[in-house]
Amino acid sequence: MKLIFPNGEHAAVDLVDGITLIGSGSNCQVVLIAPGVAVNHCEIEVREGKGKVRIRDQSVATVLNGRQISQESPLKAGDLLLFGRIGCRVVAPDRSTAAPVIAAAPVADDADGRTRVRMALPKFMLRGVSGSTFGRNFALTGTMTIGRQSDCGIPIQAEEISRHHARLQVTAEGVMVEDLGSANGTWINDKRVHTGMLMPGDELRLDTVRFLLLAPGAPTPATVAPAAEEVARPAPGKGSGSPIGWVIGAIVVVAIVVAGVLKLLGKF
Repeated sequence: MKLIFPNGEHAAVDLVDGITLIGSGSNCQVVLIAPGVAVNHCEIEVREGKGKVRIRDQSVATVLNGRQISQESPLKAGDLLLFGRIGCRVVAPDRSTAAPVIAAAPVADDADGRTRVRMALPKFMLRGVSGSTFGRNFALTGTMTIGRQSDCGIPIQAEEISRHHARLQVTAEGVMVEDLGSANGTWINDKRVHTGMLMPGDELRLDTVRFLLLAPGAPTPATVAPAAEEVARPAPGKGSGSPIGWVIGAIVVVAIVVAGVLKLLGKF
């Protein structure tokens, strides 16, 4: 069997007899670097032409033919697999070739035999900053629904989130957010909205579940801090180092001392 990635943008992966580990870790035979792909995501075992897929990390989504799986499932030609946001199709091996083709020597970058996938950064990304989504990243593409149902583009298993909570639409400026009649509301920067524009750096809150909108491809503006010597330098004529200040202070001290002495002499 063979894995073919969509639109031909990734190289095909031959599934030989044995176990093929898929994930973002360097120990995997198929390395996929993308949001939603775990270090050890899943594995595919092929024996005598029959395949099965096993989940290695239950915290991320592995979808087989449109249904998220949580246990070992049979795999056959024609099946569709989704690892996070990366999809592929299972095809039967091409048996039309009479003689086996000798593979060319691998180049230096592929000497370890792993398939490395380059993926363009999405324009916008949601990063979970609370609860079960803390530290997780969700790439935003086109129009997506976020909610508790498994058919949502961003499924969030949290009781305070409605089945279909909100719709997110990527635009040139930011992400348009539309509440879908949720029970607990949709909030942008602590302001409840029915529809609103989410900009990079803004917070999206679905009841108590919070996200931060990031723009991975956008440069971060540098903040210029004032020079230390500019902050520490006193204004001319007003600091403790001013000669005039020293003279005035000395005169005041002498006057106080003289007044005290005269007062004491007057009592005697």
